[in-house]
Amino acid sequence: MQRAHANVVGRVMCNNGKFYVQPKKRSIPFTIDIPRLKKDKVKEGDTVIVEIKQYDSDDAPAVGKILKVLEAADAPLSEIDSIVEEFGLPKRFSATVSEEARKLPQNITRDIIAQRRDLRSMHTVTIDGEKAKDFDDAISITKTPDGYRLYVHIADVAHFVPWDSNIDVEARQRGTSVYLPDRVVPMLPKRLSEELCSLRPNRDRLAFTVEMAFTADGQRAGVSCYTSVINSNERMTYTDVSRMLNDGDKALRQRYDYLLGEFELMEELCAALRQRRMSRGSLDFDLPEPEVIIDLLGNLEGIVSIRRNPAHMLIEEFMIAANEAVAKRISDAAAPSLYRIHEEPDDRKMIDIVKVARHLINVGKQRLRPRDMPRLIDKARGGPFEELINYLVLRSLKQARYSVTNVGHFGLASECYTHFTSPIRRYPDLVVHRVLREVLANKRLSDKKLKTFEATLADIAFHSSARERIADDVERETLKALRAWLMKDMVGKTLEGRIVGVNAGGLKVRLKDYFVDGFLDISAMIGDSYVYDEDDLSIKGARTKKRFFIGDELSVRISGVDMQEREVFFAM
Repeated sequence: MQRAHANVVGRVMCNNGKFYVQPKKRSIPFTIDIPRLKKDKVKEGDTVIVEIKQYDSDDAPAVGKILKVLEAADAPLSEIDSIVEEFGLPKRFSATVSEEARKLPQNITRDIIAQRRDLRSMHTVTIDGEKAKDFDDAISITKTPDGYRLYVHIADVAHFVPWDSNIDVEARQRGTSVYLPDRVVPMLPKRLSEELCSLRPNRDRLAFTVEMAFTADGQRAGVSCYTSVINSNERMTYTDVSRMLNDGDKALRQRYDYLLGEFELMEELCAALRQRRMSRGSLDFDLPEPEVIIDLLGNLEGIVSIRRNPAHMLIEEFMIAANEAVAKRISDAAAPSLYRIHEEPDDRKMIDIVKVARHLINVGKQRLRPRDMPRLIDKARGGPFEELINYLVLRSLKQARYSVTNVGHFGLASECYTHFTSPIRRYPDLVVHRVLREVLANKRLSDKKLKTFEATLADIAFHSSARERIADDVERETLKALRAWLMKDMVGKTLEGRIVGVNAGGLKVRLKDYFVDGFLDISAMIGDSYVYDEDDLSIKGARTKKRFFIGDELSVRISGVDMQEREVFFAM
């Protein structure tokens, strides 16, 4: 097992003039001596990659050689470098993959266009974040006598990436792109993700279009899927669309006046789709997300809280609609495929939620089951504990995953769901594109090929789910590291916070003015002897009977920061 750690990421430490490396991974229980340290190139506190030359034993410690200094000790980006190394994320594409990508033809020939629906004359836009470069979805909309016709155009990655090509094998292994504050670890080479496949404005691009007819109240009345060629009119941002539609920004409305009618139709359809989805029991979490601000010099400026605006919701609804339509089309054809499934949470999870929620909002006396989660969220909407209730419900859910067996999607209250709309950054979407192509061509696989294909899909589902978990872990550890970095110069300061978690060890507190969580150990709570009460998930004082519940506000002092464990600690 030890020899699985040939190269290790760690921090250089010094004890009595002897240097060693403390591994970042908690699973490595030993330190690594560095007998010949070049002090002019490496200093205490630096994050490094060390090659283990001799493993530790009863007779001798582990010995290693420093291969690379990731960043100096005073650079926050060293934390991201070390996490990328720790989780083994690929840093570059092989020469074979890069060469295959380089040779891909850029021109879209007349023959290719002739085999597709030509939608280049249709008004089409992409809506993404300001920093986005890989535009894999675009939308168009028209008004019909009965309602709306929505076109969701998705980058046709499968046209450029054949099954089992070098690029495909690499993408399958990576499983997903990983988005970090200062970089992207892409699933596909930039030649594809930011050029050939990216739906840039004013450029002909190959797409897979899902055309959907909806009634005025958002009921799907028809679906047609086909390959197409499009030409996006504008690269819009969520911020500009929201300012134009919701804030009435005159300058933006004038600039995009030729598209304003379509944006207003999108707004109408989004509201209808959203209302229909909520009425069937879909969960809707309106939660802030952290955004890390790093300047051009790599300095960490802060971590701010951002929320979805109506433009985010617009794209969200349209992508959900397209994913459901594709899943239903494939399911009706009884073709083997990948589904995005989300199982119902255990009833006991609701018991814990109610224990906490009853101190915050009126939940009634009747027993609540998982299907009552939307009602619980709705009760908290607009109140002071809305965000907290949303977090509690979210944490109680199982993780969504990929599967060849469709069991529905609990969170979306969808009977049949898949991932189709992001083939540039998610491998399962690319697979679903290929499956849909086969379905539309009415191709029937032999029984032998069918069994092989089903087995392959099962492996892809498992591997893609695992890679998604790793990406989530990387993003979470990165945020923890940068939060710790931000707080390390604030040790001793007293700040206001709110309790967001309680366990036998103490309180998890989120600071009000920073998107930072820290831990208040029960031993650091003053004024009484405190114990954990499992019955109502609180911590109470033995003498004063004072209780601390999730949702309570309190002042905390930053007592310490552990950069190794990426933890922030509080005291009272």
